[in-house]
Amino acid sequence: MKKIVLGLLAATALSLPAFAADDKPALLYDLGGKFDKSFNEAAYNGAEKFKAETGVAYVEFEVSNASQREQALLRFAEDGRSPIVMAGFSWVDSLKKVAADFPDQKFVIIDDKVELPNVRSVTFKEHEGSYLVGVMAALASKSKKVGFVGGMDIPLIRKFGCGYVGGAKAAGATDVIQNMTGDTPAAWNDPTKGAEITRTQIAQGADVVYAAAGGTGVGVLQAAADAGKLGIGVDSNQNGLQPGKVLTSMLKRVDTAVYQAFKDAQDGKFTAGVNDLGLKEGGVDYAMDDNNKDLVTPEIKAAAEKAKADIVAGTVMVHNYMSDDKCPY
Repeated sequence: MKKIVLGLLAATALSLPAFAADDKPALLYDLGGKFDKSFNEAAYNGAEKFKAETGVAYVEFEVSNASQREQALLRFAEDGRSPIVMAGFSWVDSLKKVAADFPDQKFVIIDDKVELPNVRSVTFKEHEGSYLVGVMAALASKSKKVGFVGGMDIPLIRKFGCGYVGGAKAAGATDVIQNMTGDTPAAWNDPTKGAEITRTQIAQGADVVYAAAGGTGVGVLQAAADAGKLGIGVDSNQNGLQPGKVLTSMLKRVDTAVYQAFKDAQDGKFTAGVNDLGLKEGGVDYAMDDNNKDLVTPEIKAAAEKAKADIVAGTVMVHNYMSDDKCPY
């Protein structure tokens, strides 16, 4: 009986109107869960910021398998939800089908591009932010060997890794050990395997390890801390997951993308098209707070800031792996 009641409550929550008649925002998460401490959670934080500032409610849904995507998106569209924000490139196929059938509603996809007149596509220059944390990793490393643990082996994650290699080698790293967690979506939520890979990289000499692996990264940061080494977080500020053991986190402002989509729609300023956000646009950065302030020396901070300024000015061009599926570093 309890399960039936909870199910009815959940169904009711999806159909409740927002507090403002014309504001009916919705958010769809990717695999890995809303509270993955990384990508999905950043999307959630952006939606929560909008709700706190405006008093406008939003609905949300966490997919547990790929077969749910189109049905969930279609349900929100039929309910008149707009804008509907999808976190993750895996929503592309479903979005192409549904958005075309609901031309008067607004859709946003994060991490990929869909060319339809009612779709905003938000992508990030992850290679630029990863270059910065690569610089910081190399300067913090005693062995001059650093590691990278990716999630699912796809070009997007290779993009993170390539930027990291570029920054690390520019700052004196002699070796960047790279491993992916897997080739299926399960790779985003496997902290046990992330920890195993990290221990292997540490055994090979890496003393700073960057995780770009969604929920799997929690295991990477834990293993690095347990071994007395440093981790680097991703997407959200993960410095606090292992205070004093996370050098920094590569911030990918998914939270800002979600917040801005909801706010633009509310203000009548929503535009379709592609928004590609890098350092210049404030789309990526590195995290500083009380948890890592003693780890980032003035030398490291100065090097990161110089690299940032050079990238923004165009005097340093960070290679985008997705432009040719190659990494020249």
